[in-house]
Amino acid sequence: MKLNRFYKKFKRVFFLILYYSFFRKFPTQPVPGYRIGYLLRRFALRHIIENCGQNIVVKQDCYFGKGERLQVGDRSQLGHNARIDQQVTIGADVVMGPDVVIMTNHHAFDDLSKPVNQQGKLPVKPVVIGNDVWIGTRSIIMPGVQVGDQAVIGAGAVVTKDVPTRAIVGGNPARIIRYRGEQLSK
Repeated sequence: MKLNRFYKKFKRVFFLILYYSFFRKFPTQPVPGYRIGYLLRRFALRHIIENCGQNIVVKQDCYFGKGERLQVGDRSQLGHNARIDQQVTIGADVVMGPDVVIMTNHHAFDDLSKPVNQQGKLPVKPVVIGNDVWIGTRSIIMPGVQVGDQAVIGAGAVVTKDVPTRAIVGGNPARIIRYRGEQLSK
């Protein structure tokens, strides 16, 4: 039993080292050799994260810490240079643009008698992203947010509240612009 736990931990650490030392830097489409990078990163993630779906794509320089309680659904993409905290669930068929940040932890700052750097972290608030979601370039999803199925998060949005199913949100803070399937007024 102890040997089995040791082996699992060793294997996970081994693949974390491989991922961050080598695999993370392999090219992304359309650079020649991008398929090798996708294959290596997907292979490493299968040994690192809690649940790794089929045919996922992990783009170059994606950072996910130790992959603690990270779940990624089938055919989803983790964007180029994305930063994903612990305890994030990403559904199936999610598309993520470059430089996306998904945060689940944050820092205390309310006690004015102490410097911020001495106040510590607040409890982790998991983030859940539904199926068939498009997360635009450089958007930020804050701790505790749930994004409904088929939603679209516009480029540069700062998502501080839950996003309903099929909602298209944008801005800082993000607000609902319209819903997918609605006709634009002329």
